[in-house]
Formats: sequence, structure tokens, C-alpha cells
Amino acid sequence: MWYREKKIKYGKWKKENTKEARMEYKKSRKNAKRVISSAKDKKQKECANDLNESECQNEIFRMAKQIVKERQDITGLNCIKGASGTVIVDDKGIKDSWKEYMEKLMNEDNEWDHKISAEVKKGPADCIRKAEVRAVLQKMKRHKAPGLSGLVAEMIQATGDIGTQ
Repeated sequence: MWYREKKIKYGKWKKENTKEARMEYKKSRKNAKRVISSAKDKKQKECANDLNESECQNEIFRMAKQIVKERQDITGLNCIKGASGTVIVDDKGIKDSWKEYMEKLMNEDNEWDHKISAEVKKGPADCIRKAEVRAVLQKMKRHKAPGLSGLVAEMIQATGDIGTQ
């Protein structure tokens, strides 16, 4: 068959690594593509002829539904295991189970052993210099979303020295 021939020629080309073997593989690959293309065309013509018949009209809708179903994203889980260990499949039960889990998670008191400690820094905090601010402003990328203050980099850069004070 054509696919075996292509596979054998590919193996020969990889093993020998010669120009002649590569050309033979390319010819067999081209032949395989031609065979596949003609088979696809033949099948499409058969499907078109079948769909023109009156008894196959429902087949069109079945195929359309199948195509739509294949292209849908998987948006959620169909089932989850609840706190009691039972499998929940209905949407309301799944939502209730998640709500119960999140409430338990957020309202749980965690114990702290007080072993972690941090040293308190003595003296004044480090000052931010104007030169550092200017250097950072020059490195900032343009056309980015604003931060919490609502200012974008272009606004601060446009103010010049006033914006660094």
C-alpha cells in the first residue's frame, strides 16, 4: 500500500541520509497526498449525493449538530464528590457543595505557633532618589494598563521633572 511505501522510504532516507533516498521519499509522500486527496474528494461527492436524496434530509441536521458539539469548549465539571463522599451530578448540588466547601475554608481558624519572627529595622527608611525614579520611568513600557492610581507611564513621563517630585 501507499502508506507502507512512504513509511519504508522515510526510514531508508533517515538511515542512509542521501539525496537519492530523500528524493524517493518526497515522491512517495507526494503520491500519498494525491491518494488521500482523491479519497477525500470521492467521499465528499458520495456525501453530497446522499444528502440530495429526500430520505437523508435529517442527516444534514445530525451532521451540523455533531460539528457544533465537537467545537464546544468544556466549561465545567459534570460531577464532583461532596463532603459526605457521595457523587453529585446536578448543577444546584454542585454549586451548594462548592459554597459549603468555600465557607468552611474561609471561616476556619488556623493555629499559629509564633515561631516565625522578623527583626524590626531601626533608623529612618531608605529614601528614594529622584535619579532612581527618572531611570525607572525611562525603562517603563508604553501602552500598558494603568495601575491602582489610574496613571499610565506615558502620563508620568510627559510631566518631566515635575512628575518625579
